[in-house]
Amino acid sequence: MTTAPGRRPRARLAMHRSVKDALFTPLTTVRLTRLADIDPGEVVEDFTDATGLDSVDVLITGWGCPPIERDVLDRSPRLRAVIHTAGTVKHHITDACWERGIEVTSAAEANAVPVAEFTLAAILFAHKRVWQINALYRHHRTLEPWTDRFPSVGNYGRTVGVVGASRIGRRVLDLLRPFDFEVLVADPYLDADEAASLGARLVDLDTLMTVSDTVTLHAPSLPETDHMIDRARLALLPDGATLINTARGSLVDTVALTAELASGRIHAVLDVTCPEPLPTASDLYDLPGVLLTPHIAGSLGGELDRLARHALDELARFTEGLPFAHPVRRDQLGRSA
Repeated sequence: MTTAPGRRPRARLAMHRSVKDALFTPLTTVRLTRLADIDPGEVVEDFTDATGLDSVDVLITGWGCPPIERDVLDRSPRLRAVIHTAGTVKHHITDACWERGIEVTSAAEANAVPVAEFTLAAILFAHKRVWQINALYRHHRTLEPWTDRFPSVGNYGRTVGVVGASRIGRRVLDLLRPFDFEVLVADPYLDADEAASLGARLVDLDTLMTVSDTVTLHAPSLPETDHMIDRARLALLPDGATLINTARGSLVDTVALTAELASGRIHAVLDVTCPEPLPTASDLYDLPGVLLTPHIAGSLGGELDRLARHALDELARFTEGLPFAHPVRRDQLGRSA
């Protein structure tokens, strides 16, 4: 994965143009053009009619990049690397890329930061019953005996269950260390010693659901995780528990969750749903125990600069003939988002 001494690699951007405009500010564009021979105004949104691929050494991809199929690779004989400016690469890195030996890196590590921050905020606010008290305060417009209404309100001594020691899950676990929580983790690829090193106690998923005040989901969307939080597991949650989902909507049975939330027995913070967006008639929009956000936990606004800088750091390593700091490997995809 080296470039000829003194020669900048030839690069192309492949993503939605609106994504490119949001990612690459004037400052980061200057660095991009210093590192690579690239026209930053030229963005590939569809490989069908793309020209000039025969001279490209590296593709810098983002949200909206079409799949890099075999015919694209046939037209790109010099392509050696794909630098993705977002998280998962499953939507555009094909088997043909791996078979060709293309080096791949992604900004999943950088994108994990705002998701973990969002999750921590949701955990802390859930235990303080912020949304419920806010609704009551706005309605009654007077001070109430909040502890009488919510006897378990507060963060001290609460149990937090983290489902999935993924990249984001591990960052959440790290953020939870300063707080007076009992932290549990459920992950089939984790052992007790590693869980302890992450600041958590390893338990099975059913145990975690049964004893946690808040459960936060950080597992990948895979066939075996589809609807892993089903009607039976939702029924295990203690009364008043909160389910947080910033991972993938497919992890949860939406119909079963809606029924539990409609009963008022549990609460939820849902940044992702299945389907996404929800139908306009979905009860989840109006149920009082639900905080529903439109997939905003990941990088937005100024946070996109972190993704661009991460990608440019990887591009710098490529130009220097160094291995990527955050490579994506084919054998990891069966366990990752």
